[in-house]
Amino acid sequence: MQLNGSEIVIACLKEQGVDTVFGYPGGAILNIYDELYKHSHEIRHVLTSHEQGAAHAADGYARATGKVGVCMATSGPGATNLVTGIATAYMDSVPVVAITANVGKALLGKDSFQEVDIAGIVTPITKYSFIVKDVEDIAPTLRRAFSIAQKDRPGPVLVDITKDATANVTEYQPVTPEKIRFRTDTIVEEDLQKAVELINHAKRPYIFVGGGAVISNAWKEVREFVGKVHAPVADTLMGKGVFDGTDPLYTGMLGMHGTKTSNFGVTESDLLIVLGSRFSDRVIGNAKKFARNAKIIHIDIDPAEINKNIHAHLRLIGDIKDVLKRINPLLENHSHEEWLAHIAKLQKTYPLRYNPEGLTGPYIIEQIYEATGGDAIITTEVGQHQMWAAQYFKYSMPRMLLTSGGLGTMGYGLGASMGAKVAFPEKTVFNIAGDGCFRMNMNEIATAVRENIPIIEVIINNHVLGMVRQWQTLYYGKRYSNTVLNDSADFAKFAESMGAVGIRVTKKEEVMPAIKKAMELKRPVVLDCIIDSDDKVFPMVSPGTPIDEAFDGDDLKKRNADN
Repeated sequence: MQLNGSEIVIACLKEQGVDTVFGYPGGAILNIYDELYKHSHEIRHVLTSHEQGAAHAADGYARATGKVGVCMATSGPGATNLVTGIATAYMDSVPVVAITANVGKALLGKDSFQEVDIAGIVTPITKYSFIVKDVEDIAPTLRRAFSIAQKDRPGPVLVDITKDATANVTEYQPVTPEKIRFRTDTIVEEDLQKAVELINHAKRPYIFVGGGAVISNAWKEVREFVGKVHAPVADTLMGKGVFDGTDPLYTGMLGMHGTKTSNFGVTESDLLIVLGSRFSDRVIGNAKKFARNAKIIHIDIDPAEINKNIHAHLRLIGDIKDVLKRINPLLENHSHEEWLAHIAKLQKTYPLRYNPEGLTGPYIIEQIYEATGGDAIITTEVGQHQMWAAQYFKYSMPRMLLTSGGLGTMGYGLGASMGAKVAFPEKTVFNIAGDGCFRMNMNEIATAVRENIPIIEVIINNHVLGMVRQWQTLYYGKRYSNTVLNDSADFAKFAESMGAVGIRVTKKEEVMPAIKKAMELKRPVVLDCIIDSDDKVFPMVSPGTPIDEAFDGDDLKKRNADN
């Protein structure tokens, strides 16, 4: 059949099962938007307030569902406004396809109005970027883009299409999308046997779960594996929920703001089994002293991550789900009661704790957990509130915590929460933000109202850039250079002005009623919760130091007293 380029774009989206697109129109992409208008009963378009919000919403949709998220923008500044969102998805291996339009083919390279080489700009932060100049190339390029975004280690792909290509006509034939299969041909039977042998001889094994296990949808296999190895489990920020956060074997996050139990336990272990983690600097601290008593088994689909930051004694390259499906039947049921008793003692000695006096971030997170019974999708911005959300909400399933781990993008969570809520309208979705982060993309509250996306925005408002201030307090002699937000912004009133519900919370007893009201309203709600400017996230590991040198507020007081 004969179709123009814009019709082909929409036909390809329908081929791929796309039901939602997030974006913002402009001159160069008008042809595609005109065709999208004709198919609005099949593909929902969410008009965000800014292109960055569209990229984050597509990312949140993808993380929540495991499917490809799609965003669109016009040429020039529209396309460049997607860049931070694309980089965020790239760092966290999120499958996103960004579709942009450019000036006509004849105008390329002439500094035409709103022309920019977006394909070149995003090359370092995408799995692949394309510029399509001929209508005949649109369908094969889009199909390839969706395939690349999902295969092996997922990630974002950008397709830039010239405006004339979206108007020209060519022959189009529908194609059934290829079934994406994760790579399994790299799994070596001999390595599986070596892994079993190492596990059989371990006295103090520890299992460390990263975001790769979420991407692999391997939570059932991971839980079976843990049961057979009979070992404690720590995770990364990105690996939350793969192993049940309410299970007694779970010891919390590892690393800079991980629990003392996880940090001490991994350091004492004699075998560390790593499932889909890239060994971020925030996890390992001093690389030379990380897990220094342990042999390391590293399982990951991406060979580039093997031995990049930490040397592994045994490498298993492949999809985690498939690796564990192969290894679980080979394992005996082990028992490590003495080791687990020691870990349980560490948990009792070093629980997470915070100041019970006054309104605090951890208290707010605990109240959200209690109000929802743990059945909610939590998105976050980046900073102290992000760490509290990781520490004090118990994630029983994967894809419940959506957060920017690798890039640490302030402004991510609000867009992501909209993407998650569109994907799962029946789910309660909270975005946990700091006041500094909320300012980044708070215009997306207008999007949530206009598009009827009833997310709940919880601002843990300390009137400072909290995590930066924490570092300034600990390492910069309390010189608070440009981190105090001492203006008169009233976020509850702002929410009302955007058409949302705004509620200001200043006392502990106000928190639960405000949360329950927000959940009952089924409208976009902003809870502006005022906490102290000097609340800190503990435990903490100083940059570049071993993770077993984690300290908390009490340790800090003792250290200061000794000095």
